[in-house]
Order: sequence, then C-alpha cells, then structure tokens
Amino acid sequence: MHSYATTFKDLQEGIKGAKVAFYIAMGDIRARYRRSVLGPFWQSLATAIGVVGLGLLWSQLLNIDREKFIPTLTAGLIIWQMLSGVLIESCGLFVRQASIIRNVVMPLSVHPMSVVTRYLVNFVHSLLVFLIVVVFMHIDVNWNTLLFFPGMLLVVANLLWLSFVFGVLGARYRDLEYGVASVMPMLFLISPVMYRLEFLPFSSLILEFNPFTYLIEVLRAPMLGHVPSMTTYIVLVVMALVGWILAFWFLHKAKLRLPFWI
Repeated sequence: MHSYATTFKDLQEGIKGAKVAFYIAMGDIRARYRRSVLGPFWQSLATAIGVVGLGLLWSQLLNIDREKFIPTLTAGLIIWQMLSGVLIESCGLFVRQASIIRNVVMPLSVHPMSVVTRYLVNFVHSLLVFLIVVVFMHIDVNWNTLLFFPGMLLVVANLLWLSFVFGVLGARYRDLEYGVASVMPMLFLISPVMYRLEFLPFSSLILEFNPFTYLIEVLRAPMLGHVPSMTTYIVLVVMALVGWILAFWFLHKAKLRLPFWI
C-alpha cells in the first residue's frame, strides 16, 4: 500500500544514496564532453566571452563603472546558468531517465539530486571566470565572503524541491519543458542578473516579488564581499519550507503513476 511513510522513505533512501546521484551526474558530464579538449571548461569560456561582450556594452548603457558592473555581471551570469539550467532540464528529467526508472529499483529522489549535482559541478567550473575577475578588478575578499556557503545551502535546498516539482509536472505534461524554456529569456530580463537592485534609478515591485532575485543575491552578495539582506534569507527559508511540502505531496501523488506517464 502506497502511504506517506513510503514516500518519506523514498526521500530518506535518496539522501542516503547521494553517491549514486553524484555518479549519475558525473557520468552525464563525461558523456557530454567525451573527446572534448576543454570538457566542462567550454562553459567557462562561453561565460568569459559573455562577460566581456555584455560587460563592455551594458556598463555604458546603464552608465555604471566597469569595475562595479563586470563583477556583478559575472557572478549573476554563472548563478543564472545554474538556476535556469536546473529548471529547464528538470522538466524532462524523469522522461529521459525512463529506462532506469522502469528497470532499476532506485529511489525517485535520486534523479532530481543528480540534475542539481551536475549543475553544481558546472557552477564550480564557471567560478574560475569569477576568480579571474576578482583578481583583475580587485574585489574585496573579506569575512562576508564566507556567507557564500550558507547561501549555497539555501539555494540547493530550493533547487532540489523545484527539480522534484518540475520533474513530476514535466512527466505528466510534456509541453512544460518547451514552455519553461521559452519563458526563461523573459525571466532573465526581469531578474537582477546583470545588475543589483541598488543600481536601478527606481524601485521595481517585479524584482522584489521575483524569487530569482533572492536566489541570485544570496550568492552574489557574499561573492562581492557584501552581506545579503535579512529579507533574502527569510524569503529563501520560507520558500524551502513551503516548497518541500509541495514536493513531498507531488512525489506522493505521482510515485505509482510516474512509470506509466513516462
């Protein structure tokens, strides 16, 4: 009989099997960059090119000093790549893993964990670009920088439940992946990826009610040597609590139906 206890057990076994999620993620990365010279560092190179191009152009359009704008842009871009990548790929997560789900006894929670793990590895590779910017732009590295680590825990906690929810919805409604992919460019523009809120000459309610604002700022502020606002932490904690309740409910409802959907 399928109960909430069995759903909770699935989550427990998924956490205990975190190594499996890591191996799946690394296998996907190796398969994608097989026979490639730079491997995952191609993404770092693409980020570097984007930083140079956008940094030179948008710093003049927004009338912001390059020394302030380029570090903000660099941190925002590599964080956005992680966030958007997880959301888009999670929509087709269970469909792509259909053969494994049908033939291997494994907690369903392992698969969202593998997606988040893979993009965390890509994020670490892209951090190389930011470290170069830190050196050349003389970014202040201080005790505030250590707040990056609790911020990353909050971001991962939210990405995991988002991956669960989007994964289940994407398995049931196949158009979701295309819909999310088409919406992400607009979300990029209304999210503080290329700028911080204090750079704007006006107060925007759209940004304040945009959850990406807090997911970005909780990481970018420490990377730039600043302290994130208390509001940022409160919003992310509430998002994580509500989101995990939602993800648990989605997993419970879809656990027996998922093999038939995919």
